[in-house]
Parts: sequence; structure tokens; C-alpha cells
Amino acid sequence: MKSVVGVSGCAVYVPSPRVSLEQFCNWNGQNWAKIQAVVGRSFRIADQNESVYTMAANAVFQLIVNYDIDPEMVGMLALGTESSTDNAAGAVIVRGMVDLALKRIGRKPLSRSCEVPEFKHACLGGVYALKSAVRYLKADGRNRVAIVVAGDMAEYERGSSGEPTQGAGAVAMLVDTKADLFSLDLDQTGTSSSYRLVDFRKPFRRHLVEGGLDKAGKLHDFPVFNGKYSTTCYVDAVVAAMDDLVSRIDADPLEFLDSVSVALFHRPYHKMPLQGLATLYVHALARTNSRPNELQQLCTLAGVELEAVRNEAAHSPDLVAHVEAGAHDRDVTPNITACVRALRKTDAYQARVQEPLRLGSSLMMDLGNLYTASLPAWIAAAFEEAVDPSTDARLQPGEKMLLMGYGSGDAAEALIATVSENYVHAAQRIGLARSLEHAVDLTEQEYIALHDEGEASTLTYPATGFIIDRIGTDQSPHFSDIGIEYYRFIEQDLDAGITNGAARRA
Repeated sequence: MKSVVGVSGCAVYVPSPRVSLEQFCNWNGQNWAKIQAVVGRSFRIADQNESVYTMAANAVFQLIVNYDIDPEMVGMLALGTESSTDNAAGAVIVRGMVDLALKRIGRKPLSRSCEVPEFKHACLGGVYALKSAVRYLKADGRNRVAIVVAGDMAEYERGSSGEPTQGAGAVAMLVDTKADLFSLDLDQTGTSSSYRLVDFRKPFRRHLVEGGLDKAGKLHDFPVFNGKYSTTCYVDAVVAAMDDLVSRIDADPLEFLDSVSVALFHRPYHKMPLQGLATLYVHALARTNSRPNELQQLCTLAGVELEAVRNEAAHSPDLVAHVEAGAHDRDVTPNITACVRALRKTDAYQARVQEPLRLGSSLMMDLGNLYTASLPAWIAAAFEEAVDPSTDARLQPGEKMLLMGYGSGDAAEALIATVSENYVHAAQRIGLARSLEHAVDLTEQEYIALHDEGEASTLTYPATGFIIDRIGTDQSPHFSDIGIEYYRFIEQDLDAGITNGAARRA
């Protein structure tokens, strides 16, 4: 009999500075109705004294406190991020802060025999870390628990198409053999990866190219990306991961999607998961003969030939070849794209696409893009909504959830999560909605200052949690700490928890 491993708890940290996208549209003359429909309602931006490590430490510490985790039982602390500012250390930095806080409240630090790996592959690092934690507990980590934390700071140049999709935050997950929220069977997963050349990259050399070094006072990590091409890569990757999943579980792709009542995807912005799941549905129709009339009706509505759609669905495009030919903006599957557009006009779109993606979706409209933490945050949002008495949304024990992670460049992971028998108690401790409280809505001037310079004079330190206290400047033959961050833990009311977003105006 297989041992059960899965997730028993989640904790979410988001910084306090918030940008209302409605106000953002007023500042920039953009269409608010369109931005809301495509992107969401608001996003967070890291405060002047925060980094990915402080955000991750806040999430991990809150997880330990909320779920009463024995620190000495933690055998792995894994960090998934693409916002590292240290090319040598990562998760161990988070560990250092958490140990400091645990000692401060009279508890023992994390076990000395604790692995501290960092995982990086764009937005997929958190999912890779989660799979690694499951493998660890099934192998040499028996009788231990693991903590996976995914955190990032998604920032884009002002005026770019990516600017409204910014975000910042971290999500910590407790992985153990209780699996109080959901279990994961790695035999029921699908994987895909393929090199995509110019899809969302962060090459260090971009800072050294003439004109590439930003003139603002803050060191930025703006990505190099091509928006339309990145969307093509996303869709192609999730289709390939789904193909691998249904092949491994020996399932008909259309029957499998018909059985999915809850689907949670990597979410760079609100509309992308809708595009991804709709494309998966059209591909499934094209690869099975069980419902030919439905596919034919879509083709007729879209004005394309059925065989042309089947042909596109049967072949994975060589996207790098398109880039090298100067055709990165070309739609490589125009007939499938036309069918996806046509699908949006049918009743099937509501039932097969919108409804599976509904659970937790509203909370996600105020988070922005969290990169590696995007899918973990949606998992937290879905379980929290499922136990919210003010909604009619519920999860059933034993219910299967489709989790789709994605990382640009590109790679994807399709996982099946099984809802646990007694998930309610664990879900009630997540506190995602609470983490969104106490936000400070930035003025346009504050946003520009925080975005460009990394500080806004009208904002003060958060009331609780971890902050960057100072950055080392010494560089001598006897001692050097230049560029190293020193951290401080601000005491808190543990009953209230870390009040995410407790920054305030001076």
C-alpha cells in the first residue's frame, strides 16, 4: 500500500503597499473594464525594507505558529523563487530569520539536520520544490515533515505591457504524511519541458549591455520577454504536460477533463488560466472521436476546417525555429485559436472552463502575479473559499483537483490533488483573506517612488515581522560583508499573527 504524502497547511504573506488597478488606469489612461477583465483588481509591491527572503520568512514563521509545527521535525525547508538576490545562499537565509523568531518566542529552532535547497525555473520553482518535498518524505525523510515556501517579486518597467501584472508575496506549505488538505501521488503527474530561447528571461548580462543598466536608484530585475510569444509557450507547455498526465494514468483526455470540477493553474494574470484550460479542451476534442459533432460545431462557428484543427492538435510546434525565422509573433495554431474564441460563445465554455476555475478566483484578483507563489496562492485561496460560510463553494473529500504549474522558458507540471477527508480544520487556519487586510493604497507619486527608487518617504516600517535592517558595506582584508543583508524581527501579537501589510504612512 502506498504511503500518503501531501499538504497539511498553508500560510500567505503579502506586503502592504497596494496599487488599485482602477486608480492605475486613471493614472495611465488605460481602459479599467478591460484591465479588470484580463488582469484583476489590484497588485502588491514590496515595501522599501523587504526582499524575497523576508517575505518567505514571514510566511514560514506564520505557518509554524498557525499549525503548531514542531521545528525539530522539519527535515527540509525548500525555497522556490526567481527573485534571489544572493547567488550562493537562499533557503538557509530564510532559515536564519525563522530561527531568530522562534528563539525570540521561546521555541527551539529548526532542526540542525534540515536540508535547505533552493529551486529555480521561472514560475515553476515552487512546484518543483513541492514535488521534491514529496519525494523526500517518501525516501530518506520518513518520520519528518517538510516546509516548502514559494516567493517572488514580479516587477516590470513602467509603461510596459507587463506593468499591470506586477505582484509580490510568499506562500508556505506544510508537507507531511497527514496530508490534512490534500494528498499528491507523483505517479499521477505530467511533465513537459522544452527550450524556448527568448520566452521570459533574466540574463545577468542585460545589465552590462549599453543602455541596459537602469538609470533609477533601485537595482531592478525587469525581465526580457515577448508577450505574445510567451502566451504561445504557456499554452504549448500545459498541453504537453496534460498529454503526459493522461498517458501515464491511461485516461481519455476528454473524459479526464469532463471529470475535473476544480482546476487551479499558474496565473500570471486573470485571463491566462482561462485561455489555457479552453485550449486543453479544444485539444481534447480534437484528439478523441467520442464527440465529433461538438468539435464540428465549434469548427463551423469558428469558420475553420475540422481536419486542420486535428492536424494542429497532433503536432507540437517548433517554437524556437519560429523565433530564429523572425516569426515569434505568428500564431502557430491559428485554427485551434479560432476554435478557442468560438468556444467562449458557447454554453460549454461556462461549464468546462469558467466553472472549474472559479474556486478561489475572486481572492486571486487582488494578488497580482506572484510568479512561483502564484499556483500555491490559488491553492490557498481555493481551500479558504471552500470553508467560507458566506459562500456556497465547497470541496468534497476524495474530490480530484487539477493543479497546473508553469515556468517560462519553458516547463510545466500537471498534478492531481486529492482532497482530504478532514480538510476543513486545516483550511480554516490559512487566513489568506486576513493577510490581504491592512493594505496601504499607494498614490501615484508613492508608487513611482517605490517602484523606481525603492523607497517612499511617506511610508514607514511594517508593524510586525521580518525586515531588512541594514546592508553591509565593509570590504577589507580582515572582514567583508559588502551587499549582505542583515535582518530584524519586529515583535508581534501571536494571536493576531503577522499582520501582512501593516505598513503605514508617516
